[in-house]
Amino acid sequence: MRRREFVTLIGAAATAWPLAGRAQQPAMTVIGFLSSRSPAESTAVVAAFRQGLRESGFVEGQNLAIAFRWAEGRYDRLPALAADLVGLRVTVLLAAGGPPSAHAAKAVTSTIPIVFSAASDPVRLGLVSSLSRPGGNITGMGTFNSTLLAKRLEFLNELVPSAAPIAYLVNPTNQSADIDLKEVSTAAKVLGIELQILNASTDQELDEAFAALARLRARGLVVSGEPFFDSRRERIVALAARHAVAASYGFREYVVAGGLMSYGTSITDSYRQAGIYVGRILKGEKPADLPVLQPTKFELVINLKTAKALGLTVSDKLLVAADEVIE
Repeated sequence: MRRREFVTLIGAAATAWPLAGRAQQPAMTVIGFLSSRSPAESTAVVAAFRQGLRESGFVEGQNLAIAFRWAEGRYDRLPALAADLVGLRVTVLLAAGGPPSAHAAKAVTSTIPIVFSAASDPVRLGLVSSLSRPGGNITGMGTFNSTLLAKRLEFLNELVPSAAPIAYLVNPTNQSADIDLKEVSTAAKVLGIELQILNASTDQELDEAFAALARLRARGLVVSGEPFFDSRRERIVALAARHAVAASYGFREYVVAGGLMSYGTSITDSYRQAGIYVGRILKGEKPADLPVLQPTKFELVINLKTAKALGLTVSDKLLVAADEVIE
């Protein structure tokens, strides 16, 4: 063999060896991220989810890949998006953004492990058999959104005392809507508050709901903690400011965006815990053996700048009770 032919042969073999080595490496684990929300307003929760994964030893791009699918507040898109992720043969499926995505994920697979990021009363919603022993292929994080509505109504009633009604904004297409409505209606009766119900599941209906506040002469508004509203958070806060209505929300993020007040759990911590649960499942644990985690900390957040713009005086009692005051 001539020297030039020998060198060419060695060079070709050296080029082929790394390719052969890469071909023999196992495929990277892929998990699905199904969200009823939108990517633009989900930066913080996605970061929290990745943090939970890191705490479990999984880093996106190193030993894990995440396939994202976003419904952007359109719950009718969720079944097809869930089926798409199942078609990718993801190892675990995160159902992010409350009951709509959790139900869509559960309907499309009974074998792929599912972790939901936030669902109020998942037993009554039919997602799990019990909180301690979920059963099946699904578990996740609870939020207490429904049961916290009474306290949110109480705080708002204290901030804007008057004989006028308080409105409750709800998305009727969310599976938890009926449960939430019963909770807030019961609380209103106990507090002696006239409650007006406003429904919205589209942008146009949001505009119509806020326009109705003037006709109802409502002195305040409780906004249901739910994914479609989360995906329109900036819009809802702006509508509340435009119509000069005192509004109470379920999550701190609304108050940071300029909303008046919120009372609820930390949504970012819920996503971090969901990331930890996904990591535990990737290491071999089964969803049926992982209890639904319930939050233990609840935050009252008040925006004093917004209160001043609405001509409201926040009492010392509320200021003392607040976990965070934004000035």
